[in-house]
Amino acid sequence: MAKQKFGREIIQSVIEKNQTKKREIAQLTIKIDTKLDDALAKLSTALNISKNRLIEDILMESGIIQEVEENYDE
Repeated sequence: MAKQKFGREIIQSVIEKNQTKKREIAQLTIKIDTKLDDALAKLSTALNISKNRLIEDILMESGIIQEVEENYDE
């Protein structure tokens, strides 16, 4: 009986340790000035990446966002 109880405690411990916690997720929509849009377009073309990817990289590097879920069309 003690052996069975000990086994359950181990299993419960592993389950609790490996449970994923739900994170709060927010969606960001931004409006930008046409001059900034043109500058981003030129820079993204020069870097051979999309404008969205460029904006994401800037926001990630600045620490404003932590992760990106890619569900948009490029």
